[in-house]
Amino acid sequence: MSIQLRPLQALRLWQQVSLAEVQAGQPDLTERQFAILLTIYLDPPPHTVRGLAEKLGVSKPVITRALDTMGALKLVSRHRDERDRRNVLIKRTLEGALFVERFGDVMLAKAGELSS
Repeated sequence: MSIQLRPLQALRLWQQVSLAEVQAGQPDLTERQFAILLTIYLDPPPHTVRGLAEKLGVSKPVITRALDTMGALKLVSRHRDERDRRNVLIKRTLEGALFVERFGDVMLAKAGELSS
């Protein structure tokens, strides 16, 4: 399936998805937190604080603060790497997987509304 959008349509889609998320009472995630969350769920594991910081071009403390928020929301969990205790592995959770899947569903629904 391919959806062709012009720039203003893409912005309208982002607006409609954002409005739906706010109206549904979903957690407020920053752009950075959402980018981290999608990286964890869309890119193959393993994910580490160090690796996420490198991929996003930010510091490890920035990743740690974002993970604190997402951990409190049960969207991700952190565990020490048993093979290298210096590393912290970031793991997906059921709650996080459902959140990301539902978000994808909202995006598709709103994209369908734009094209009709």
